[in-house]
Amino acid sequence: MSACVPTRPADPTRTDETSHTHPPHSPPPKPPRRFRISGADLSASGAVFLIALPLSLGIALATGAPLQAGLVAAAVGGLVAGRLGGSPLQVSGPAAGLTVVTADLIHRYGWRTTCAITVIAGVAQLGLGCLRVARTALAVSPAVVHGMLAGIGVTIAVAQVHIVLGGTPQSAVLDNLRALPAELTHVDLAALLLSMLTLAVLFAWPRIPGRAGRALRRVPAALVAVACATATAAFAGITVTRVDLPSWSSHALAGLPEGPAMGLTAAVLTVTLVCSVQSLLGAVAVDKLASSKPALRPEARRSDLDRELLGQGAANIVSGTLGGLPVAGVAVRSAANVNAGSESRNSTMLHGVWVVVAALLMVPVLEQIPLASLAALVMAVGIQMVSLHHIRTVTRHREVLVYAVTTLGVVALGVLEGVALGIAVAVAVALHRLARTRITHTVDETGTPGQGGTHHVRVRGQLTFLAVPRLSRVLHQVPHGVCCVVELDGSFMDHAAFESLQDWQKSHVAQGGKVEVTGRAGTRIAEPAPTSNSCCRPWTPWRNHHCDRPQTETSEPRAGGGGYQLASGISAFQRNTAPHVRDELARLAREGQRPTQLFLTCADSRLVTSMITSSGPGDLFVVRNVGNLVPLPGAESGDDSVAAAIEYAVDVLKVQSITVCGHSGCGAMQALLNSPPEGGAQTPLKRWLRHGLPSLARMAVANQPWARFAGRAPADAVEQLCLTNVVQQLEHLRAHESVARRLQEGSLELHGMYFHVGEAQAYLLTEQPDEVFDQVEPEGELRPA
Repeated sequence: MSACVPTRPADPTRTDETSHTHPPHSPPPKPPRRFRISGADLSASGAVFLIALPLSLGIALATGAPLQAGLVAAAVGGLVAGRLGGSPLQVSGPAAGLTVVTADLIHRYGWRTTCAITVIAGVAQLGLGCLRVARTALAVSPAVVHGMLAGIGVTIAVAQVHIVLGGTPQSAVLDNLRALPAELTHVDLAALLLSMLTLAVLFAWPRIPGRAGRALRRVPAALVAVACATATAAFAGITVTRVDLPSWSSHALAGLPEGPAMGLTAAVLTVTLVCSVQSLLGAVAVDKLASSKPALRPEARRSDLDRELLGQGAANIVSGTLGGLPVAGVAVRSAANVNAGSESRNSTMLHGVWVVVAALLMVPVLEQIPLASLAALVMAVGIQMVSLHHIRTVTRHREVLVYAVTTLGVVALGVLEGVALGIAVAVAVALHRLARTRITHTVDETGTPGQGGTHHVRVRGQLTFLAVPRLSRVLHQVPHGVCCVVELDGSFMDHAAFESLQDWQKSHVAQGGKVEVTGRAGTRIAEPAPTSNSCCRPWTPWRNHHCDRPQTETSEPRAGGGGYQLASGISAFQRNTAPHVRDELARLAREGQRPTQLFLTCADSRLVTSMITSSGPGDLFVVRNVGNLVPLPGAESGDDSVAAAIEYAVDVLKVQSITVCGHSGCGAMQALLNSPPEGGAQTPLKRWLRHGLPSLARMAVANQPWARFAGRAPADAVEQLCLTNVVQQLEHLRAHESVARRLQEGSLELHGMYFHVGEAQAYLLTEQPDEVFDQVEPEGELRPA
């Protein structure tokens, strides 16, 4: 769905039914959307199809399933999961991560029962999606997931080596390893040569240099490799085992599950777990890829994980019923889809359509493919699943033990058993880290002579009740009356540790000592304010609250309440905040101001610039006026205050960015909308608001796109004018000579911002041609609504 864009206000001179139904400043309902497939989606679907076709056949071959099952799963993954899933750009189909699981199920229970297990696993996924537990899967340690994929990759590669050599793989990876020496004694040279040709083309194709290489790389390497091997076998007359696609009329569908109840339950659990985790992690990875594509619409850049789980469940039900392999999100195809320029889920669905067409019309061509070539392709995929990047990542995060145990467990025992072992080791490692805390005590002799220097107590790790005895012992080694710095290098401190540290701090200060508590970078952590003086704490987020003062202070109204509030506020600042900002302000007084931003906003009292930007002294050079207006050069009629501030900030202070910030409920915009000022002989306020008339005119231009929110329409015409005004004032800024010069040099940036007062929500103007304001999330990422 595209972002909601309000249409133009109706013409007030019209007398038809529409103009009576919708007031001049109320947007009419959106017109019905027409189904449309963009050229980008069409080309991306072709690229994904060319990758999916050989891989689907290869994965079906590796599992021992009928080869049509891979095509069925690819088509269902594209059509069903693509239409119903919550990740528009993720491509689903038979995944290499399910190869080992499916091969084991086929070996134990047969093909029809495996299809029934796929159907039941799909029903389980639907249940999990309805319970909205999709994000729970993301709690699994990445080291476990990467280890699982690596173990599956090793298993796939070892099994396909036998087919590459012209033999038949065993059911278990250890059996394949034991049979490998005997296989090497009677190698099928034809199969080996075709496999080597496939691998050579597969790895050389992406590395072709020059302009020709860039053009050729648009064709997927997997397709080229299989096509080269097929053409070589056909023209050279090489006799090898080829793809055999039986008639669709004899295609085996799902049957009733047969086997022990416990074994079938474990099989369903394994398929559900692997399909769900792989699909959800793939959706998150696709979101990261899509976030780097600013041209994508917001709804295509953020996945609905619960809906994705529902879509995957529906796809597995359909695939299993039709005799297809289990379906999951596939990273290779999804990345190709995003990189090919896909704009919506239409490309995913179209790729499924192309697979259906190929399965029905290209059977004679597909039956020319040598099995050894497909085996080599799948073996390469398995090798690539053992990612060096993942190994370096888990090593850097000290989780290589979890990775290694999971990989070995999957190879030796199976997927479910290996994942269970990995999770157990991950939990043990986490508990060990939580309980392991290093506490050291050193003395810096460069302190004040005669006072014993400065004592440093450093705490490395999480500070829990388990570390309280050691913390207390080290703290009591600090002599009375000295200066002590306690450095906390951890992300967690429980109540027991906090109480112990605070009690010692009070005792040490009472005996004439000095204590400073700092974080990892040495930044000071403010002490809680005494509750007897004020409920306000310095350096905490501002709140519009009522302090718990004694009843005698609030029982009777005071004369000159505003003066009392001002005096009490100053007193609270001097008592609570001044001691913590005095050093910083003294530095600023010595060095002068060096702000990095010019922040131009409205004079509205509800707009607290330091609060909404988390800034402090010296960070912002702030200009405030009624309506956050930037008059065009020469239009201020004797009042050059705004232009002077802009010139000073840009040329003297050398700010790096300028932000124009509007807000909801702006009285200036309301005045402009209700009674636009006319003429020059009016009140000072109306003369000033004349600088906002271009914003009002911008809304009336027929071919001018309106500023809008990503995901919703402005609440009313006033809010629409507030958004438009921000965009218009940015254009006014570009007309100032100093700003234009710095923009041309590339040393200055302009930003638009909108603050919704009632929702305490900030929006930033995205760099899109249609002027979209996107929401800013607490973690700092722009969230498409």
